[in-house]
Amino acid sequence: MSQRAWAAFLLSSALLATAPLWRTSRAAEPQGAGFPGWPTTFEGQPLRELPLSEREQRFGAGFPGRIARFTDGRRELIFRWIQAPTRQLHSAEDCFRGLGYTLTPATLWRHPEGTSWHRFTALRDGSPLVVREAILDGASRRWTDVSAWYWSALLEDTEGPWWAITVAEGGIW
Repeated sequence: MSQRAWAAFLLSSALLATAPLWRTSRAAEPQGAGFPGWPTTFEGQPLRELPLSEREQRFGAGFPGRIARFTDGRRELIFRWIQAPTRQLHSAEDCFRGLGYTLTPATLWRHPEGTSWHRFTALRDGSPLVVREAILDGASRRWTDVSAWYWSALLEDTEGPWWAITVAEGGIW
């Protein structure tokens, strides 16, 4: 293959690889616009809001949406309301690993109510937590994988805003 043909091949490959990123992105709503408020219950249990840690507050400052932490007395929950497709939405596995937890391999888990969740166990200082997460849109679609959600959102296969829900049982993070 000639140098010219090779260069054309590399250029066209690079263009095709980045094509999904060329789309004119939907303008994100101004911070707070359209926010429906935090849920007051989860799986039949009343929720009490907890303060965000300093780290969570710093992260939330640049997040395209809102973040809040709750408890129902036996579990901790993180709700993230997301206005636009973002790589800032990390999986709970990444967050727990970054906090120094040892993780068991994740599995797909079905709640007795029939909903699917991404679930794993996080262990630190001898205290295990069972963690599950899912991302939902307003049209009853559900993702158990952050990357799958991101590409669906980026390619406009789903419309936001979305809810990312993380539930940790067995102790306080």
